[in-house]
Amino acid sequence: MKYFFQKDDGHIHNFLVFFLCAVFFLWMKTYIVQITQFQLGIEGVLQHLLLFINPLGPALLILGLSLFFKGRRRYHWLMALYLIMSVFLYANTLYYRFFNDFITLPTLFQTQNFGDVSSSIPTLIKPYDLLFFADFLIMGAALFFRYVKMEPGGFSRRTAGAFILVALGISSLNLAIAESDRPQLLTRGFDRNYIVKYLGMYNYGIYDTVQSTKASAQRVLANSDDITEVVNFANSNYAKPNPEYFGAGKGMNVLYLHLESIQTFLIDYKLHGEEVTPFLNSLTREKNTMYFDNFFHQTAQGKTADAEFMVANSLYGLPQGAAFITKGLNTYQSAPAILGQRGYTSAVFHGNAGSFWNRDEIYKSFGYDNFFDSSYFDMDPEHLADYGLMDKPFFEQSIPLLESLPQPFYANFITVTHHYPFTIKEEEATIAPHTTGNKTVDNYFQTARYADEALEQFFDYLKQSGLYDNTVIIMYGDHYGISKNHNKAMEQVLGKEVTPFESAGLQRTPLLIRVPGMEGGVNHEYGGQVDLLPTLLHLLGIDAKDYVHFGTDLLSDNHDDIIPFRNGDFVSSKYTLAESKYYDSATGELIEDEEMLEEARTYRENARQKLDLSDKVVHADLLRFYTPSGFEPVDRTEYNYQPMVEDEHQAAR
Repeated sequence: MKYFFQKDDGHIHNFLVFFLCAVFFLWMKTYIVQITQFQLGIEGVLQHLLLFINPLGPALLILGLSLFFKGRRRYHWLMALYLIMSVFLYANTLYYRFFNDFITLPTLFQTQNFGDVSSSIPTLIKPYDLLFFADFLIMGAALFFRYVKMEPGGFSRRTAGAFILVALGISSLNLAIAESDRPQLLTRGFDRNYIVKYLGMYNYGIYDTVQSTKASAQRVLANSDDITEVVNFANSNYAKPNPEYFGAGKGMNVLYLHLESIQTFLIDYKLHGEEVTPFLNSLTREKNTMYFDNFFHQTAQGKTADAEFMVANSLYGLPQGAAFITKGLNTYQSAPAILGQRGYTSAVFHGNAGSFWNRDEIYKSFGYDNFFDSSYFDMDPEHLADYGLMDKPFFEQSIPLLESLPQPFYANFITVTHHYPFTIKEEEATIAPHTTGNKTVDNYFQTARYADEALEQFFDYLKQSGLYDNTVIIMYGDHYGISKNHNKAMEQVLGKEVTPFESAGLQRTPLLIRVPGMEGGVNHEYGGQVDLLPTLLHLLGIDAKDYVHFGTDLLSDNHDDIIPFRNGDFVSSKYTLAESKYYDSATGELIEDEEMLEEARTYRENARQKLDLSDKVVHADLLRFYTPSGFEPVDRTEYNYQPMVEDEHQAAR
């Protein structure tokens, strides 16, 4: 020990004391943040011990790099590294408050989105957040005012290397203990919560970097043989169409209405004696509308973009980042392209910048003929929500653009008003907020009412124009609006405890499919967003058997109702896996019978196989090696979404 703490002249190193103080501060700060800011589901003494230990190894390792420098430079490097790790910790805290998830390397490439989400950041910042950087400021002041004197000289590489070995040893011990409690932690890394809980924020960052790099290499190493397993799985998983519904909407227009952040618990929910979404409620009882009350979103970090991706492709969103950002140039066999080669004109309507979520690029790969972004709309500041044009003016201004499309068309409308942080002007609100005391939850109901009113106004137009009688209308909730961070407030909303099983149930989002002439009603089939494409194709009389899909027709007698979530959990009509526990989906009771548990584990393996194979398709761009019969690969160069010249633009309005 004396060897480490003494200089050549026998005096104790000021820098070493300063360094060890920095390691201690970062260690304690990270532990406190992990236990107070993240909902990691810590259970038992061992997991608490691991959460306490896991910041120490990375703190020693990263800050230990400063030991390789001499003189004043080592102080500067130590402070720079400390600041980087503090910013990383705080950035993840803000991200978690918004998404209930952790930053991944691919999300850092989504810089074009930062400006669009910046309006939400002030709502995430807490007064005590200054404490995230108080230690850094104290250490900086100690150096600036020379309470700590910057000494010349430095450590030998042997001494610096010894510190690095100690750091690696601590992290290795951490991993070994974690693996004893959670076998295959890294090889089964579906749930980022588990990685952070067992290994900590910084080791998670290293793990994520390795995984992202590995995923990027998959495309380079892939060949045509890799698609065989996927095609075989798709063929064996295929659900043949139900003759009662096959072709029920043949030749009709298709209209997707993307219900931003709408969750199923809103259906028929009353607040202050009023229905929150009266129009949406009425549609669940409309004679030609089929309402699915066990439909689940399956999004991950991409949220809205993930939902779009699954609906258009019947492929899962990525476990890290968003395919919209990192896989925009891939080969796809998407709904717009499939229908476009059968005479349909396709378009997306979205009152935000075309670059948001890289839509103006990936839509070319999907084969969309038109993308009407904010450049096609009057973006009056008085009519803007946090993420673009408010729903009522958005639908109103979209009408002439929709009427310009040749029929039959495939049109996708993406709304934005009912989006976190759920802000709305007082004069626009037609229902009082909830009374839970949680601002996010309370305001949620006001923007939901506004979105419902906008939807009703658009339906009035569809009926008056005649489109209503010749259009398949599909309405779906894209993802949750209220995250697990607000479960306490949600207990007041629902009037019951939000257990892990109930929390999984809150991932239900409404799905309504209206086909003129088709008998409607409530359908209790379990389904997810990857099921929409094969369902739509069969309604239009197009057999989905030749395409690589990971979902199945919701109306088929052979529909697969196991719905994987990106964190490794799943739901089905029989079993639910939530936070490592298996539940009976009918009763909500924990399953303890070993025979039932064994069957439930086969469901889990089925869910994981789907996710694994879909990830291979997307990461390695495997569809470039497979072209279905009668389908022509999309040529991205044929698409250009620039707005019309000004005079034509105004005329269209």
